[in-house]
Amino acid sequence: MKPVQFLSNSIKIDNIIKGLTLSKSLFVSAILIGESHTGKKTLVKSLFPKQRFIDGRDLDTLNRVLENSNEVIIYNFEAISNIESLNFENKRVIAIANMVKSTPLIERKFAFIYNMPSLRDRDEDDINILIDYFIKDIKKSLMIDTTIDLSSSDIDLSENIKSLKSSIYKKLILNGLKQDDIENILFEYLYKNIEGNNAYRENLSLFEKPLIQAGLKKFKSQLKLSSVLGINRNTLRKKIYELGIN
Repeated sequence: MKPVQFLSNSIKIDNIIKGLTLSKSLFVSAILIGESHTGKKTLVKSLFPKQRFIDGRDLDTLNRVLENSNEVIIYNFEAISNIESLNFENKRVIAIANMVKSTPLIERKFAFIYNMPSLRDRDEDDINILIDYFIKDIKKSLMIDTTIDLSSSDIDLSENIKSLKSSIYKKLILNGLKQDDIENILFEYLYKNIEGNNAYRENLSLFEKPLIQAGLKKFKSQLKLSSVLGINRNTLRKKIYELGIN
């Protein structure tokens, strides 16, 4: 089995790793709690590569494993409705949860409780490690060699690693588009949506809005952009207002 890699230079996560590593020599239970897609399962797999992982939604299997094994890792732990019925005595149980409903109950069941920080709470250097890794991985997967320059506005951390990877995918794909690709995309969109009695005017924004947005970002000046576009500055201001460009 290929080793699972967990990427981070975060002090908070380093402390979690040290705590979970210590639990390898103890028959105690620990739980790792944090938002979805923060790498909780990947982290635990990197530390316990040979342990069996049981989905908390499969309670029958979980109870059988707990009866016959003194070591188990449970993910989707928040799906278990009757936590008190689980027997953790003299067992090494590592649980992974996106949330917990009863903190006092969790404190009774687990000797150690760790909180996984979201990507939004991690240092910029830590995020850059993930960005560099996913850029290389996605480029290899897509078999492309496109160079991209990501700014903070390009990166979405709202859903942690899920939205981060999606941001990189989108940026890589967009950077690799040629004029023919863009025309084909517009053709497919318009073919499905063009209708009514004023379709020409209604669909002009598909061209005008990104053109003006790109120009404003590139030239940082309405005066310069109006000159580049060959239109009056007042006309440009009017279009910016009509198109709702900030």
